[in-house]
Amino acid sequence: MNAYKCITAYEGTHYNGWQRQGNTSHTIQAKLEEILSKMLEEPIEITGSGRTDAGVHALGQVFHFHSGTELLAASSEEAFLTELNGHLPKDIRILSIESCPERFHARLNATAKTYQYRIDRSPYGNLFLRNTTHHIAAPLDIVSIQKGATLLTGTHDFKSFCSNKRLKKSSVRTIYDIRIEEDTEHELLLFTFTGNGFLYNMVRILSGTLIEIGLGVRSPDEIPAILDGCDRALAGHTAPAQGLFLMSVCYEKDIPDSRYNSAHR
Repeated sequence: MNAYKCITAYEGTHYNGWQRQGNTSHTIQAKLEEILSKMLEEPIEITGSGRTDAGVHALGQVFHFHSGTELLAASSEEAFLTELNGHLPKDIRILSIESCPERFHARLNATAKTYQYRIDRSPYGNLFLRNTTHHIAAPLDIVSIQKGATLLTGTHDFKSFCSNKRLKKSSVRTIYDIRIEEDTEHELLLFTFTGNGFLYNMVRILSGTLIEIGLGVRSPDEIPAILDGCDRALAGHTAPAQGLFLMSVCYEKDIPDSRYNSAHR
């Protein structure tokens, strides 16, 4: 059996999320499995690095699958990707494919992920970005947002930032870095989160909390109490799905970079 690792990008606007669902075939996973199964003339089941919700996008989602066919033996990677992308809808692209060990697992072997939340700061909302950003025209206090982001980095119990009320596993995670960047040319504010794992809706709740700090609805000094309280009601709102991107997934054994040290200062 041959194993393959792929990186895919997609705009999630018109899909019911990543994961295959019994009541609809309109998910990213279902669409990819349908096309791959037809191309390879065998049932193909893919496993992603994690789920993305309806309306969430990806620039670097990773998945793996097994096939009885040696896909790259008869053609080059470029030729296979050209054929595959030719069959896919235009809002899903496969960026790379490579052979991998049969035991490789896109989710279980992941050591870190990076997400980005994008805010459109233009006065009336950029109509060309309406599906991929969250529009906020009101002034935002970037200094306060950065202070809040700093207090969120490190290893904490993030139960207050999880929408799953029935979570049975540990809600302790490590955020290595939160970058707050302004793209003045495109009138965007970007929150980029890198961590060893994220809970259900965690990045969107973190983003909603930082937005509320920026709007002056809450103070960054509330962050320690929110973390200690382990209560979803203490944190901010869940920011809309369309602003969120899964940027990349790391499979290195080592921590992604030296910024981990700064997260524990």
